[in-house]
Amino acid sequence: MSEKVKFEIEFVIQSSPQLLYTYLSTPSGLSEWFADNVNSRGEKFYFIWDGSEEEAKLLKRKSEEFVKFRWEEEEQADCFFEMRIIVDEITSDVSLFITDFAEEDEIEESKMLWTNQVSSLKQVLGSA
Repeated sequence: MSEKVKFEIEFVIQSSPQLLYTYLSTPSGLSEWFADNVNSRGEKFYFIWDGSEEEAKLLKRKSEEFVKFRWEEEEQADCFFEMRIIVDEITSDVSLFITDFAEEDEIEESKMLWTNQVSSLKQVLGSA
């Protein structure tokens, strides 16, 4: 298996950081845009798509700033995905900054997947 490569992608979101954080950090919020259904038990989050379940561990979170997960089946210990809320100090624009890992030949596909997911998030937030 080849090494995964870190990539970052940024989206401008018209939302308050407080509301956006709810959609990034809670099972009910994540169920609205990220997966068909999300359940959690402590630090374990269970993401369900089309009947298949993926488990992720919540590594870190800071209210209204970021959440960081690692997929349970991830073989590379340093791989994670993080959703960070950035507020521009001058304009007060809110951005969602995604950090994720993918194999070199899958980076564009992964970015497209995130773009589609965040598009759903924007619709839920009324920010589309």
